[in-house]
Amino acid sequence: MPSPVVIPCPAPDTWWRPSWWRPWPAAILPLALLLLTSAGCDRSPATPVLAFGGHSMGTSYSVQIVTPPPALDAAKLQRQVNDLLEQINASMSTWRPDSELSRFNANPSTDWVAVSPDLAAVVASAQSVSVASDGAFDITVGPLVALWGFGPSADPGQTPETVPAPAAIAAARARTGFRQLAVRTDPPALRKARPDLYLDLSGIAKGHGVDRVAALLASLGLGDFLVEIGGELVGRGVNARGEPWRIAIERPDPGPTRRPLQVLPLNGRGLATSGDYRNFFEHDGVRYTHSIDPASGRPVAHQLASVTVVANSAELADAWATALLVLGPERGPEMARAQDLAALFLIRTEGADYRVESTIDLAP
Repeated sequence: MPSPVVIPCPAPDTWWRPSWWRPWPAAILPLALLLLTSAGCDRSPATPVLAFGGHSMGTSYSVQIVTPPPALDAAKLQRQVNDLLEQINASMSTWRPDSELSRFNANPSTDWVAVSPDLAAVVASAQSVSVASDGAFDITVGPLVALWGFGPSADPGQTPETVPAPAAIAAARARTGFRQLAVRTDPPALRKARPDLYLDLSGIAKGHGVDRVAALLASLGLGDFLVEIGGELVGRGVNARGEPWRIAIERPDPGPTRRPLQVLPLNGRGLATSGDYRNFFEHDGVRYTHSIDPASGRPVAHQLASVTVVANSAELADAWATALLVLGPERGPEMARAQDLAALFLIRTEGADYRVESTIDLAP
């Protein structure tokens, strides 16, 4: 485990780049986010920043704490963060056959199954976004994701070179649908409408983890920090310059080149980005992305390249970014306005550039 370090504020012309986003657990998509340290630091005097990170939930995480108190035990704090993320993994990972969620998925019962309060709360949050988004966000969509060759339970007979047959898509769709899942929080339990219902929380769990780590830091009296897990972020207080944290959203271009397109302030909120431009395959000249529309059972096919959502929690930003990407360049902004969501949409045009549509005040 890397030791935590206290670092001075970097030179003003540098970018801090979190590591690549990975859906649980394989590395597929890079972050669509670049942290503007150049906008957050003075050259002199150097402002101390406690920085540490590691790997969890199939991706990397990082924590930055501005001007940590001298009495703070950095090594102990990192252990606390690692232990917390391990608890979430043990509950919500679909990549671990012994996780609480995997055991529920394997359970053929259609009766109420007792689960932990945290798992029930995250599922309830996911279901609320499913209802509000008319099913664009759906944690039961895993069988379709696997059918198309993506995800932890990808069909071993399905390679990302072929398109599933219509009958196979119809069969997988029959196993999906958020209305086939019931959740209660008191006492916490889940119930399937059919034995083969399969839940995948990868579209919300990383945001939940960010919120939990941020809550841990706040409970210790820390007020100025940034937490990131696989591209989902929460920034509280101010950066080393005494200003709110600001995040640069990258252009959703394929390939290794990364260029910023738009800067967004966090102002104490959570942020998440979903995009379709890294994890995809092509077949007979048609591009198939990993983002599956639950309504059709097929990858989304529109010109919306990425969506960034800023919300009161990273958990909700995470889920809504997925939902709005599925909804596309017309319905997505309509839904964001109807739900009073702060969202940034990057839409492909016929040229090489992008059209920006936003429900966020982008005034400098």
